[in-house]
Amino acid sequence: MDTQVNQPGFAGLRTGDSVETTVHIVGGKWKGVILYHLIEGELRFNQIRRRIPGITQRMLTLQLRDLEKSGVLDRVVYQETPPRVGYRLNALGRTLIPLITMMKEWGDSYRGQLSSEPIQPSVLVE
Repeated sequence: MDTQVNQPGFAGLRTGDSVETTVHIVGGKWKGVILYHLIEGELRFNQIRRRIPGITQRMLTLQLRDLEKSGVLDRVVYQETPPRVGYRLNALGRTLIPLITMMKEWGDSYRGQLSSEPIQPSVLVE
């Protein structure tokens, strides 16, 4: 039996839409990449930015906030001068590691196939 999910950011999703929920959390151009880099441990904002050269500062900020709001990463503020902020996967976020790792492996395999196979013309079915 499907029921509505009553959590912020999930309005309208039904509990049976598990794939949709997962895509909501890790989908998009940058979230999976950010999560992949956080697998190895806590990183500061500029460390993440250097590892993802195509992302703008604003987009990284928005994506990190969204992942924090979704409950998969923690923003850690250290009481130092100057203040230091780090981002790391929390316990729930670490449960995504197998998924992110499988996505990376699939992407590696797919890219390998594209580079080693001749491009086949499309076949039209009538």
